[in-house]
Amino acid sequence: MTDKASFTKDEWALLLRSPMNAGIAITAAEPSGLWGLLKESFASGAALSQAATDPSANALVKAVVADFTTGDGRSVARDGLKAELANSKPAEVKTKAIDSLRQVSTILAAKAPGDAAAFKDWLRQISQKTAEAASEGGGLFGGGVLVSDAEKATLGEISAALGA
Repeated sequence: MTDKASFTKDEWALLLRSPMNAGIAITAAEPSGLWGLLKESFASGAALSQAATDPSANALVKAVVADFTTGDGRSVARDGLKAELANSKPAEVKTKAIDSLRQVSTILAAKAPGDAAAFKDWLRQISQKTAEAASEGGGLFGGGVLVSDAEKATLGEISAALGA
C-alpha cells in the first residue's frame, strides 16, 4: 500500500496541496466574485470530506485526506501553498497550480503507479466540481453558464497536466 512513508517530505507536501491546487486553478481561470469564490471553495472542501467517508476511496487518497485533517497536515499544505503562490497574479496562480499538478503526476508515476490513476481521477473530480459550483457570467439573480469557456479550457489543461 502506498502511503505517506512512500514519499519524501516535499513530495508529500505537494500531494497535500494537490486538492487545493485542483480547485484553485479553476477559480483563478475565471474569478466569479465573492459568492462564486465561496461556492467554489466549499466544493473543493466537500470533495475532501466525501473522500474521507467513502469506503471505496483509493487508499492514497484516504491517506492524504487523513493527513490533511490534522493540524500539522493543514499547516504543511497551507504554508506550502502560500509559498508556491506568493506574489502571483491570477493568471500566474492558475499556471502555478497546474504546474504543481503536473509535478504530482510525475511523482505518482514514479512512486505510486498503482494508485496514480485513482488519485488523478480524484483531482479531476475536484476540478470539475469546483467548475460547476458557481455559474459564470450571470447577474445577481442567476443566469450565466455553469462552466465557462475559460473553466472548460482549464479543465483540459488540468487533465493534460495529470496525463489524461
